[in-house]
Parts: sequence; C-alpha cells; structure tokens
Amino acid sequence: MEKKMKEIARHDKDTGSSEVQISQLTSKIENLSNHIKKYKKDKHSSVGLIKAVNKRKKLLDYLKKNKMEMYKEVISKLNLRK
Repeated sequence: MEKKMKEIARHDKDTGSSEVQISQLTSKIENLSNHIKKYKKDKHSSVGLIKAVNKRKKLLDYLKKNKMEMYKEVISKLNLRK
C-alpha cells in the first residue's frame, strides 16, 4: 500500500492531501477488515472500521465534488468500486 500512496502523492513529503489520506485509510480499512474476520467479537475494532470507512467516504465525496480528475485517478489506482 505504501507504493500506491507514493504514486498518488503530489510530492515526496505529502501526507495531508485528500488523495494520500484516502490511500492511508484504505490501507487501514483492509487491515481492520482482516482483523475482524479473524476476531469476530472485537467490537472496538469494528467501530474503528466503520469510522474509517465513513471518513474515506467523506473524503471521496469531497474529491468528486471539487477535483473530478483526481477522484477518478484515486478510484482506479486503489481499485475502489465506485
């Protein structure tokens, strides 16, 4: 996932742009999903997963509204369904 984040980043030290945040959240969501599949009763992690998904959705909506080209690029590079 680190490789995809570097592809999306605007410059070397970019950590705050919406695109990079979406990439980081996608990585976090994948890790939490795998954890929850293994430990089904871990409710705290499932709450964290829901929060991460909602935050990524908000960031994707922002990109879609303001920067359509970057939105399409992020969706394709991260293999998101939208």
